[in-house]
Amino acid sequence: MINLTFKQLRYFEALARHAHFGRAADACAISQPALSMQIKELEEELGTALFERGARQVRLTNFGEAFALRVRNILRSVDELGDLARASQDRLVGRLRIGVIPTIAPYLLPTIIGNLTRLNADLDIHVRETLTPKLLRELAEGRLDTAIVALPVSEPSLTEVALFSEDFVLVRPGEDEGKPVPNREMLREMRLLLLEEGHCFRDQALSFCNLHSAPRELLDGSSLSTLVQMVGAGIGVTLIPEMAVAVETRSAAVSVARFRNPTPSRTIGMIWRKTSPLASQLLQISEVVRASAETLRALHAPADRARRTGT
Repeated sequence: MINLTFKQLRYFEALARHAHFGRAADACAISQPALSMQIKELEEELGTALFERGARQVRLTNFGEAFALRVRNILRSVDELGDLARASQDRLVGRLRIGVIPTIAPYLLPTIIGNLTRLNADLDIHVRETLTPKLLRELAEGRLDTAIVALPVSEPSLTEVALFSEDFVLVRPGEDEGKPVPNREMLREMRLLLLEEGHCFRDQALSFCNLHSAPRELLDGSSLSTLVQMVGAGIGVTLIPEMAVAVETRSAAVSVARFRNPTPSRTIGMIWRKTSPLASQLLQISEVVRASAETLRALHAPADRARRTGT
């Protein structure tokens, strides 16, 4: 009978994910030699190699690929045993691993975390900010409990709960204040600044402009902050979500305008695995996220009304 330890499986999964002994050792909070020894013992127990070792990187063998799929399922099932115990309590306590996309995290997270901490003093919140495809993968692998993303994600294995919708606004140079707001046909003729590929917000903005692919004049940015600063420098115009306006435009020489119908918008929601034992607790947390968004919107409403009056 093969004798595998849970620790070895954890270390294997980390190395398979990072494809680098040093990074995997850091993630597991152990030394690199200790990790190497555990992986070697695991391979000896299995009687076959799991990794191809290179000078700077390691790669899964064919057997390693198949083994990794089983290991991830095992680790996720073990994690869900702990979740099952937590689910027996009236409220969520302990660790909450929550993912958030970058066009939400800087603006909504402080309010969400403040509200969750106040309502659940025993909650240990771990935040992961990254793009939607990575969040979906980490949810599937059991490395996240839930994620806040733009809907729909259309993954059959995930529960989607829509929480609120928000409009996109046009950000243009300060000297354009008071000018007529361009429609989406006019936007296609302008120098449009959008987030780099991989961001769902980029795809949503392109869809509003009825562009199937980015025009040559379009310039990419790594963050909404970069885009707004580029607009302030007179390089072009951009679209940003409503929740980002107060933060991103306060130190830039830009003007903000709302589109007339049709108004571009997105739906924000929470997702989690349908098999998660924490489903009822996560549904309660989704209501905290919804309330946090309403609080943020109410907080920024006076400034928004003043801005519209000014235009």
